Amino acid sequence: MTTFDERESAFEAKFAHDEETRFRAEAMTNKKLALWAAKQLGKNEGELAGYIKEVIHADFEEAGHEDVVRKVAKDLEGKASADEIRQKRRALRSDILHELMNA
Repeated sequence: MTTFDERESAFEAKFAHDEETRFRAEAMTNKKLALWAAKQLGKNEGELAGYIKEVIHADFEEAGHEDVVRKVAKDLEGKASADEIRQKRRALRSDILHELMNA
């Protein structure tokens, strides 16, 4: 294997790792955002799993996270604005990325 091949393999491995980390961070962020929203809505333990699935499924509607923000904003109408939800999501994502990088 040449140096070029080794370097190419290293870049491919890093790309795959970064994509996996990004995917995990998105999934964990959506779950934690759903848990936060469920608490705001007063959902009980029996309702949590279903609500988390609803929020996660909302993320498949379009690229990016705005579909999740819209879903949660609609659910929390009057309790939190879309901007507050985006801010909460950013904070959760930051914490999760920090956790993943230090794991």
